[in-house]
Amino acid sequence: MIEGMFIKMLLAVFVGALVGAEREVRTGIGLRTLTLICLGSTLFTIYSDVFAIDQGDPRRIAAAVVTGVGFLGAGMILRHQGGVYGLTTAATVWLVAALGMGIGLGLFTLVGVATVLVLIVLWAVPLYQKFTNARQTLVYDVLVPPNNKKHKELMVIMKENDLAVSSNKMSKRVSGTNYSWRAYGKPADHQAAMRALMAEEDVIEFSAV
Repeated sequence: MIEGMFIKMLLAVFVGALVGAEREVRTGIGLRTLTLICLGSTLFTIYSDVFAIDQGDPRRIAAAVVTGVGFLGAGMILRHQGGVYGLTTAATVWLVAALGMGIGLGLFTLVGVATVLVLIVLWAVPLYQKFTNARQTLVYDVLVPPNNKKHKELMVIMKENDLAVSSNKMSKRVSGTNYSWRAYGKPADHQAAMRALMAEEDVIEFSAV
């Protein structure tokens, strides 16, 4: 019995690290976090089985794990300039906990298939979007000198590159005037717009994320 628990824990570390490595490559966070979440959910599931041998409901601990992981996932979601970031990582946290619970229950085949599907979604979908030139939304922040009325010219750059613009904002800084907007279009069009912004003499700095 103890040997089986050790195997489950090692498998949880492997699965968590496998999925976490993908997040680490893309976002710089995830490897240790997802490994620990997978191992933790596996341990709690094992505990629930042990506690329920004589009496008790093992589903109560499982429900608590889902709730606790929900708080972790919520902490990874950020809202900035009208955009929402971290949703994929938060969803991955939630799903890795489910994989850990499956390992704790001994559903190894199900967990194996689910892990493969997770990796396909995380790796194959972005590659598909890249090769098919799928449209994406980026948030542009452009800084120009003070009292520089550059907004119309910046919007012309977006329009010339077939980018749909929304959520326009303007703010005043010590170093100049900052314009911010969201633009939707193909990756190639975003790259062309970025090159045009870099060529503008009045643009002090800009970012597109």
